[in-house]
Amino acid sequence: MDQKQTTGRTSAETDALIALLDIGDSIPGASELRARSYELLGVAPDAAVVDVGCGSGRAVAEMAERGARAVGVDLDERMVAVAGERWPAAEFRVASAYELPFADGELHGYRAEKVYHVLDDPARAIGEARRVLAPGGRLVLIGQDWDTFVIDADDEALTRTIVHARADRVRTPRVVRRSRNLLLDAGFTDAAVEVHTKVFTDAAMVPALADLAEGARSAGAISDAQAETWVAEQRERGRRGRLFFALPLFVTSATRR
Repeated sequence: MDQKQTTGRTSAETDALIALLDIGDSIPGASELRARSYELLGVAPDAAVVDVGCGSGRAVAEMAERGARAVGVDLDERMVAVAGERWPAAEFRVASAYELPFADGELHGYRAEKVYHVLDDPARAIGEARRVLAPGGRLVLIGQDWDTFVIDADDEALTRTIVHARADRVRTPRVVRRSRNLLLDAGFTDAAVEVHTKVFTDAAMVPALADLAEGARSAGAISDAQAETWVAEQRERGRRGRLFFALPLFVTSATRR
């Protein structure tokens, strides 16, 4: 099946996304945030859990190491293939967040990280989560608000334009603001939200900042020259240890009634 027909990405675009995900998985605090999500899920030996939009599979492997019967699902066939190559002992399947390959009430836990912003109907995905979870099952969503990147730059107006233009290219860029209410509307209980803000000051996040600028340039919000100048400044800030990039990540959890 052609990647363009399933995810809108080519294999090369998926590889670029995997590289960004790898950066995200390795930044300071990332492993602790994943561990917090497993704690909120109540991951335990023999618990059946799914990681929706599993990407290259690290969370699935880590939950399996804790004894869970973890399955990763992703709509991108290449992503699933890469995950299987990296974590051959773990289980991965090609599937949509709207049509999960599980029976009603089969699972104890449902996890999705940096996924809901790409969905055109988050409420439908939450309905599907409720279907596959057993009563008392736990759900954890991790995501960012695409309008809430805090970046130091010489040209503040240009930076605001870049952030908002990039957000406008995302299907549901502000879904984390609605996630708790969507869960309550779907009949979940104990809905709670945590925020974990990471601050970066070196060059590790320059590729992510360059991706922001490229998104704004592709949208026609800024010129090629503006994008090049802005990224060059961030690269130089990173080289000198003077970069400032704060990224709040929101963790929303709830219980299936």
